[in-house]
Amino acid sequence: MLKIIWVILSFVLISLIFLRTPQNQGLASFSSKSDLLGSPSSAEQFLNNLTVLLMISYFSFAIFLNTIN
Repeated sequence: MLKIIWVILSFVLISLIFLRTPQNQGLASFSSKSDLLGSPSSAEQFLNNLTVLLMISYFSFAIFLNTIN
């Protein structure tokens, strides 16, 4: 059961990292960036926090599963 959760967590984490847009887009990022009511930056902050939380839980599962075997 824990291995299934670990595999699902790894796929979610990989897809989340690959779907993120790159931070540096050159000068186009200055013209298209609109922080109207703070929504883009808050969504980006939420995705950053979610990624960190998933990475910590992934490594915790990996360490736990490694000590069992």
